[in-house]
Amino acid sequence: MKKVLINGAKGKMGAMIAAIIKNSPELGLEISVLREVGEEVKNPFDVVIDFSLPEGAKEAFEIAKKNKAAYLTGTTNLAAEFISDLKKETSIPVFFSPNVSIGVYMFTEILKYAQNLYRGYNRKLEEIHHVHKVDAPSGTAKNIAASLNFPVGEITAKREGEVVGTHTLTLSSDYEEIILSHVAKKRELFAESAVLIAAWLVKQKPGFYNMRNYVENK
Repeated sequence: MKKVLINGAKGKMGAMIAAIIKNSPELGLEISVLREVGEEVKNPFDVVIDFSLPEGAKEAFEIAKKNKAAYLTGTTNLAAEFISDLKKETSIPVFFSPNVSIGVYMFTEILKYAQNLYRGYNRKLEEIHHVHKVDAPSGTAKNIAASLNFPVGEITAKREGEVVGTHTLTLSSDYEEIILSHVAKKRELFAESAVLIAAWLVKQKPGFYNMRNYVENK
């Protein structure tokens, strides 16, 4: 069994990740450390799963390198410099994505294809999340925008109730409108995906990995 350090263990994502690992022994993972920002680590571990804050993600990355453990982070709003450091890492396996949903990855690929088919159409990119989400637009929306060469400043970001996450691209002309959406129904979606990716990542060679690497090689 590979031992897991969950960074941000008291958060909603951390708690869901812990529950999934406990209930999924077939994945070959077991919890070794439940950590919050600033806490020391004494138990051994093989992989870090981080869903915390930007400063917590940096701390966890340094701890992973020090212990030669794989590192996965889905923390959003990370600084560009830190993301660059993750991509250049060569001593441990590193995975980063602002959204670990396989569905969102497929959705983004579909959007790129659709946009190329309808180049003359007007575009609108919208994201809706729960009122507790701090960053707006979301990291996922920014990532989709980058894939589509869509200006981040033109993303429509809404915060409503307890919406888990909805991303929509609208392509329109004077005569028709095409609406493509991805709707996340439960937050467990992201926790389960993170655990599956961690079980895969811990078996990989040192270097940087993203959703494309996982989807195409799992």
